Amino acid sequence: MVGYVKAHFFVRYASFDSLDHLNRLAERCLREEADQRLHGTVRKIVADRFAREAPELLPLPAVRFDTSYRENRQVSWDGYVEIRGNRYSVPASLCGQTVAVRIVLDDQVRIFDREDRIAATHRLRPFRDEGWVTVPEHHAALWKEAFQVMKRDLSVYEEVATCS
Repeated sequence: MVGYVKAHFFVRYASFDSLDHLNRLAERCLREEADQRLHGTVRKIVADRFAREAPELLPLPAVRFDTSYRENRQVSWDGYVEIRGNRYSVPASLCGQTVAVRIVLDDQVRIFDREDRIAATHRLRPFRDEGWVTVPEHHAALWKEAFQVMKRDLSVYEEVATCS
């Protein structure tokens, strides 16, 4: 089947505007060309053979099959996850934890916490494109912690001044 699609569909339709456009072209090609041909192995018209087998087919599942690429990643101390050469921010509360990363066909990166809730969503960047993808709200707590000023009694400074 893959060979047939490569040799007949992609030769004719080498470019398309979107995934939706590609699907419309593929459906038309199947309906008008592929389904009307005499299949080389079974020696039957494809559409006729399908019509005969259709009553035996089970319905599609109610939930679409998840085809996303999955892997687990460790969140670094600075609230980023490295994915394909770029670093993507996650909420500061996940620093040091393992998260699940899913990359779906529309190039969306979804990062899930331990409870399988979406913690962050980003658009996948080309390999080492910009390097860092940051949502400022993810790191607000880290910045607040990093810029806290230590409060001391002034007598500490007076003591240091007398030492020099």
